[in-house]
Amino acid sequence: MLGPRVWSYVRQGLSRGLSRNVGSWASEEGRKVDLAGIYPPVTTPFTATAEVDYGKLEENLHKLGTLPFRGAVGGVCALANVLGAQLCQLERLCLTGQWEDAQKLQLRLIEPNTAVTRRFGIPGMKKTMDWFGYYGGPCRSPLQELSPAEEEALRMDFTSNGWL
Repeated sequence: MLGPRVWSYVRQGLSRGLSRNVGSWASEEGRKVDLAGIYPPVTTPFTATAEVDYGKLEENLHKLGTLPFRGAVGGVCALANVLGAQLCQLERLCLTGQWEDAQKLQLRLIEPNTAVTRRFGIPGMKKTMDWFGYYGGPCRSPLQELSPAEEEALRMDFTSNGWL
């Protein structure tokens, strides 16, 4: 965690030097880079004298801005209970720079992931585990089993993306 002193340097840098015309990248000549409001998880680089290295920070932010998975810093991996191999494949694709294939796979995983986390929660996760041959088991009180309509909607989230 960065202390208040470091944040004051970062704020100064953001207000004075990081929102400016950038001419050092040939393909982006004259493009304005506005980095207002960007804070970690971007790593803050420091110089040998413990000052924030604003030039390196700007360079890092430019590089991060070119990635197709902007803002990704982690995951809620409930989906790994049933599609673990596919999530590992997504990581491998990213690590080997196969961004187009990774993006296609990620797009197929979004709907099922939303279904077992936000939309149907634990009852949806348990039902999905049963479908994939694992033991999801019954819901414990106060959770309720999915209704037939909810179960059908959950099944559709997985079948429409080719997982069932």
